[in-house]
Amino acid sequence: MNHQNQKRKKDHLNITLSEYTSFKDVTTGLEKYHFIHQALPETDLKDIDLSTEIFGKQVKAPIIISPMVGGIQAAKRLNQNLAEAAQTLGLAMGIGSQRCLVDDSEVAETYRVRHIAPDILLFANIGAVQLNYGFTIKELLKAVKAIDADALVLHLNPLQEALQVEGNTDFSGLAKKIKMVCSELPVPVVIKEVGCGISEETAAMLVEAGVAAIDVAGAGGTCWSEIERMRIDDETKIKVASEFASWGIPTADTLVMTRKVAPDLPIIASGGIKTGMDAAKAIALGADAVGIGGPLLLAADKSSDDVINYLEEVICVLRIVMFCLGTNSIDKLKRSLFLRKI
Repeated sequence: MNHQNQKRKKDHLNITLSEYTSFKDVTTGLEKYHFIHQALPETDLKDIDLSTEIFGKQVKAPIIISPMVGGIQAAKRLNQNLAEAAQTLGLAMGIGSQRCLVDDSEVAETYRVRHIAPDILLFANIGAVQLNYGFTIKELLKAVKAIDADALVLHLNPLQEALQVEGNTDFSGLAKKIKMVCSELPVPVVIKEVGCGISEETAAMLVEAGVAAIDVAGAGGTCWSEIERMRIDDETKIKVASEFASWGIPTADTLVMTRKVAPDLPIIASGGIKTGMDAAKAIALGADAVGIGGPLLLAADKSSDDVINYLEEVICVLRIVMFCLGTNSIDKLKRSLFLRKI
């Protein structure tokens, strides 16, 4: 068992559940947009259809439970609560980084949720930088098969790794390796930032690499530089980490940037998405689906019912927004002419 991995996972979970870990002076940017109300929507609320297809699987709403936890015993209950909600509501779900699982198969049970959620779209998850630290297609397949996933998320987190005491910071040549993975792995490959966003330049590189989708994960939600700062003992390194509490591309901006250079690629908007209104704005800005993380982790720490209740509220608001725009499908919401920047 890799005790360093275990300690890091425990630190991350404990801080996320108990501390304020938002960005300083940075928001998602979604508050800068508003919808133009349509008083004559020419549709029936009951006819609003939130369903969509992602990687050949139907989901009842364009919502993904973002990758968050795994690798420690405390994660098992959380993942199971999240999976029960995903199964009940017909949503998609990601699993926290499976580096621990690849290194130590004993922790696989903390990630497995198929027995609870047999029908959901499920994403495996590995840090892309591990491709420079010995991981090959073999290790990626192990992560996918261990949880019977439908797709693989390769996450990008250069700032977090730079600040992390145990960080892996060799990101050189990764684009070429990501391209290799996309061509050889038998499941779709999604690239996801962890909260600093995807620039136009990065998005263009990812399109060239042949990724199946991009999760922009912009700034405005959970701030991983702050989480890492809280794990540091060294005074100088604490000050260094604190300089990055406002670092990142706001979610609305990274979404627009990515869509500009990837007009036909599925895009997931995450990073501070908390409400159905946030979700509606993100989709109207070009997202195919949204990812929700932090609020659901807090809910999952209580019960699966709390996760379900939270998500039902999000879905209800999204449905009413679409009704008040006269938009009866997710595809039409993506092409809405009724979103304005304030």
